[in-house]
Formats: sequence, structure tokens, C-alpha cells
Amino acid sequence: MTRRKLAPEEAALWERVIATVTPMAKPVAVPAAEPKAFPGEGRGPVASAPKPDPGFRRGTAGAAPKPVPTKSPGNTLDGSWDKNLSRGLISPESSVDLHGLTLAGAYDRLDRGLAEAIARGDRVLLLVTGKPPRPTSERPYARGAIRAAVGDWLAASRHSSRIAAVRAAHPRHGGTGALYIVLRRAKSIVPKPKS
Repeated sequence: MTRRKLAPEEAALWERVIATVTPMAKPVAVPAAEPKAFPGEGRGPVASAPKPDPGFRRGTAGAAPKPVPTKSPGNTLDGSWDKNLSRGLISPESSVDLHGLTLAGAYDRLDRGLAEAIARGDRVLLLVTGKPPRPTSERPYARGAIRAAVGDWLAASRHSSRIAAVRAAHPRHGGTGALYIVLRRAKSIVPKPKS
């Protein structure tokens, strides 16, 4: 490829453009692609495309990572519980609605609701959080903040030892806008018979 010589007015314009450009603070290093040949072909070397970052997914730039609870109450149910919950066959005995609350207010209501459900001996509590934000929504966003924090709240809760599992709710109970919190039964202390 040959380059043509700039006309005097083009050269003057180019000099004005160059004068407005400020250099980058830190040079960006672009790794050179290694030439590779396809196996079994007599062609010369072919440049390979750069490999994408394995942690990158299209459309998630700036996306907040999903919270990972420190203690996962996840797999403590037997198959029949999971099957019945996923089919909506188990009805929650009580519910806690966190709509329209601040994060602090939602945390307080969740803690109070868990305490009341445990005191009544409920097995399944329906937690209404609201639907999570759409993947296409612009970030940062305020919508879905309670839903994003619930996993961490439950893992750090004073009631975490009483939580057997947290599962997505069936559509008849709120679908993606709600969660089932399955509570463990209180261990009853049975006195040993005297021998």
C-alpha cells in the first residue's frame, strides 16, 4: 500500500488536528497475534484472532456480580421438597412483603418476619422482594437492590441456622419476584429414659 503525499492545505489541517491531541497517560500494549498454520494445509501462517477474556460476557459491562452468600443453605432439602416447591404444591404459611421499603427498612422487616415465622412454627415463608432488574437495564440502578441483598442478609442473619433452604417461588406465588424460605423445625429436647 502506498501513501500519497498530502497537499499543503491538507498538511496544514493535519498539523492543527495533531496539535489538539493529548497523548494517553499510559500506553496500551496490544499483544501481537502469533502466526499459526492450519494442520494439513500447505498455506502460510495465518494470524489467529485474540481469545476473549473468559470472565467477560457480552452485554454485562459494568454488571454487578451476583452476591455469593458466605453460608449456602442451598442443598439441604430432599428431592420431594424441591419437586413440590417447583410445582407450586406447597403453600407458604406466612409471607413478608418488602415492596416500597428502603434497604434498612427491608432488612428490619425481614428479620422481624423470620422471627415471627419461627415463633409460630411455620415451615415455609414467602418472601416478596419484587422482580430483579432486566439484564438489559442500565447500571447502576436502584431497582432490584433489595433482591440483590437478600442472599447476604439471610446468610448473615441471626436466624441463619434455622433456614434449611431458599428457593425461587412458583409463578402462582410470585415467580421471579418472590422466594420461598424453608425453615427447619425446632429440635425438641427429649429426656433420655433412666436406666
